[in-house]
Amino acid sequence: MSLSNYKTNNPVFSGYFWDGPKESKKMTVTGIFIKSLSCILVIAGITAYIWKLSEEGMSVRWFTLGGMLAAIIISIVISVRHHWAPSLVPLYTIAKGFFLGGFSAYAHRHFPELPYQAIGVTIVTFFVMLLLYQTRIIIVTKKLRSVIITSAASIFVVYIISWILGFFGIKTYIWGTSWFAIVFNCIAAIVASFSLLLDFDYIERYKNRAPKWKEWLATWGLLATLIWLYVETLRLMQKLAIRF
Repeated sequence: MSLSNYKTNNPVFSGYFWDGPKESKKMTVTGIFIKSLSCILVIAGITAYIWKLSEEGMSVRWFTLGGMLAAIIISIVISVRHHWAPSLVPLYTIAKGFFLGGFSAYAHRHFPELPYQAIGVTIVTFFVMLLLYQTRIIIVTKKLRSVIITSAASIFVVYIISWILGFFGIKTYIWGTSWFAIVFNCIAAIVASFSLLLDFDYIERYKNRAPKWKEWLATWGLLATLIWLYVETLRLMQKLAIRF
């Protein structure tokens, strides 16, 4: 089957593998691993720097907000202009570094141990989901893809609506520490972890087939899922710490 005729429902990987000119070099798992690890190290470095600024008494609120908005805008552009990914994914990485730096610094200021615990949970979850996928204990079927994608899309819609309402001073249920908010956070974290299965599945499907430059798109998708999982985990831990 030609790649140009193959379609995917993955919201992050959609359109990755059939647009653009043919190339001799192909996407490889090693290439994705190197790019992903490099981006994670950059994010960690920027996060540590912003964290240090916060501990020195500097307000990092605008770093957090600016990084979040920049990451959203860059993601939208990447979704529309796939060939720009090699240039935009590094910028996305920097933006996420600023966002996570401020976000983690805030959590650390109020709950010193939680960011480290959230990082640990994220890493463990990544390898658990990878093991479940590689051993085929969980098989990514068409039905499972549909459920994960529908759930992820619904969660993002709720977040967007809540964020917009926040500008008008309307606080929605998902930001509080009620049991409803905690359950919503748990569901979001579970969906984020299962989204890793979609990333693994599509990387395996198109390794050694898609053009080399699309490793950056795969890297972007993997980073987006990991960061989402970390944020949801940290938010859930904060709510539980406040609640108990």
